[in-house]
Amino acid sequence: MMADMDKTVTTLYGIRNCDTVKRARAWLDAHQHAYRFHDFKLQGVPGPALDAWLASVGWETLLNRQGTTWRQLDDATKAGVTDSAAARAVMLAMPSVIKRPVVDWAGDANAGTTVGFKPQAWQARLS
Repeated sequence: MMADMDKTVTTLYGIRNCDTVKRARAWLDAHQHAYRFHDFKLQGVPGPALDAWLASVGWETLLNRQGTTWRQLDDATKAGVTDSAAARAVMLAMPSVIKRPVVDWAGDANAGTTVGFKPQAWQARLS
């Protein structure tokens, strides 16, 4: 899945039916910013990309503890997520616990990955 790590095109990762992902995609379309969409439900979570996100933004930022999927996990699984390796295992097994969207921005070598939809920050990035 080396194409997922391609930094020449912005890639938005998420789940097609997620309302936040829908808003993010509509925003990118409205601002005519080309991107590729990677659907976790259809295409899975790319391991190399997940490793890069964990190194870049940290597991605490990437793990969505507010979502339904997290709340439905058993207490032992939740309690076991205490570091990057444990979070990675849960994210690979249950992609819905990844905060969305995750965006790998094209051509941005410094802060190339963002998590969540923040229109003002995205606008500043594209300016």
